[in-house]
Amino acid sequence: MKVLISGGAGYIGSTVASACLDAGITPVILDSLVTGRREFTEGRAFYQGDIADGAVVDRIFAEHPEIEAVVHCAALIVVPDSVGDPIGYYRANVAKSLDFVGHLIRNGCRQMIFSSSGSIYRPGDDFSVDEESGLAPQSPYARTKAVCEGMFADIAATQPIRILSLRYFNPIGADPELRTGLQLRRPSHALGKLIEAHDEGVPFQVTGTDWPTRDGSGIRDYVHVWDLATAHVAALQRFDTALAGARSCVINLGTGTGTTVTELVAAFNSVVAPPVAVTESGPRPGDVAGAFTRSDRAKRLLGWEPRFTVAEGIRDSLRWAEVRDQRLGG
Repeated sequence: MKVLISGGAGYIGSTVASACLDAGITPVILDSLVTGRREFTEGRAFYQGDIADGAVVDRIFAEHPEIEAVVHCAALIVVPDSVGDPIGYYRANVAKSLDFVGHLIRNGCRQMIFSSSGSIYRPGDDFSVDEESGLAPQSPYARTKAVCEGMFADIAATQPIRILSLRYFNPIGADPELRTGLQLRRPSHALGKLIEAHDEGVPFQVTGTDWPTRDGSGIRDYVHVWDLATAHVAALQRFDTALAGARSCVINLGTGTGTTVTELVAAFNSVVAPPVAVTESGPRPGDVAGAFTRSDRAKRLLGWEPRFTVAEGIRDSLRWAEVRDQRLGG
C-alpha cells in the first residue's frame, strides 16, 4: 500500500510516516517546509510544494499512480498565532485544503484521512466529550478545523471521495526510535515550556488558574504521538470498516483520561531532577479550559487503544530534546 501524507515533514505527519513504514505502508511526502523539516523526509519519497499547487499534486499522482489514500496533516497549529493572524490561518488551513481536496478528486483519490482536533468541542460539565458532543471552537485555529470538517463532509456527500476525520487531543512524546519529534527547539505547548524551564533553571508558568477544573488549571488529554501514528495506520488498514458505508466519519484519538496542567507538572517533576518550580499567570489569547475524550469509538472501529502513559510521553519528549539539535542542526 502507498499513501500520500501532506505535511509529512512536520511533527505528526513525519511520525505517521514512520509508523506507516514500520507497518509495510510506503509513504509519499508532500510538504512546503514552512514549518516542516527536510531531515524528516530522509529515505522517503518527498515533494516540496504547496498542497494548493495542482501541478505538484498532479505530478505526485502521475509518478505514484498506486497511491490508495491520503493523510492530510498539513496545517498551521499555534493557537495564539491564529488569534493574531486569522487571515493567514484560514487561508492555509481552509482555502488551501479546499484546493487540495479538489486536486485529489481530479487525480482519482477516493480515501482521505484528515487531521482534525479535539479543540473544536464544547466540553461537558466534567470536561469530557465524545463524537456526538456539541462543537464550540474557541480560537481561529480550532474554527479552521471545524470548518474543514464540515466542508469535507459536504464534499464527500456527493463527490467520489470518502473522508475520515481523526480528532486529536494533545500529542506529546516522540517516535520511540527517535527518528522524528517536535521540530521546534522551543515549542509553545505546556510540555515544551516545561522542558525549556527545566533546561534554563527557571520557574514554569501555568497560564490560567481560574478554570472550573479540579485544581483551576487547564485540563488536557495528553496522548503519545506514537499512539496517534499507529491510529493512522489502523485507519488506513480499516478505512472501509470504519466508515461502514458512510461517506464521512469522525473518530476521537485520546487516552480517555484528563490531566490538568498542574498534574502534568507533577508528572514531569517525577521523572526529572531537580524539580521545576511553578508561577501562575492569566490565560493566553485563545486558551480554553480544555477537554478529554470519553469515547471508545476508536477501539470499536479501528481496533486501536493508546499504549503509552503521560509519564512515558514526557520521557520520550525529554529523550528527543537531548538529540534534537544533533538530529536537525538548527
